Amino acid sequence: MRIEISEKNCKASEKLVGVVNKKVSRLDKYFDEDAVCTVYLKQDSKFVKTEITVYYKGNMVRAEVTGDNFYDAIDAVLPKIEKQIYKHKTKIEGKLKKDAFAQGQLFFGEEVFFRPEPVKTKTFELVPMTTEEAAEQLDLLGHSFYIFQDAETGEVRVVYLRASGDIGLIIPKKVKKD
Repeated sequence: MRIEISEKNCKASEKLVGVVNKKVSRLDKYFDEDAVCTVYLKQDSKFVKTEITVYYKGNMVRAEVTGDNFYDAIDAVLPKIEKQIYKHKTKIEGKLKKDAFAQGQLFFGEEVFFRPEPVKTKTFELVPMTTEEAAEQLDLLGHSFYIFQDAETGEVRVVYLRASGDIGLIIPKKVKKD
């Protein structure tokens, strides 16, 4: 697994880079060599944010933590990402290393067995509108996301409320499956 470290508003020391590489490389037991792990380190005014995203065979597993320092944050985010791996174990097991789950978990104690089932199905019409109109609808409805049809392109788009309170836009991109 290849590990890439990105920084925003900070410069990771050699010691921090070493700790991140050492701890994140323990996830090698789950992923083949072609997997890419991106560790995003961001410094805000008072807090630090550590985000780990692993891309492998067309899939992605992601977790993030906000804390006081990067060392504690990396210790907190690794159990979260491992929990995501175990949460989706039945879906992704064929794409991970053989016997990846044989030795047990690395970062958290109890096994997690969670299989979400849809409890409600909703059908609605996609209304052509601009991104600004969709953002207004998002605000009016009080939802965390809103799906709409872009009036200009006819493509499906999603506006969503970010943790910072800003509005984000998701533009789906078609990917060819192997």
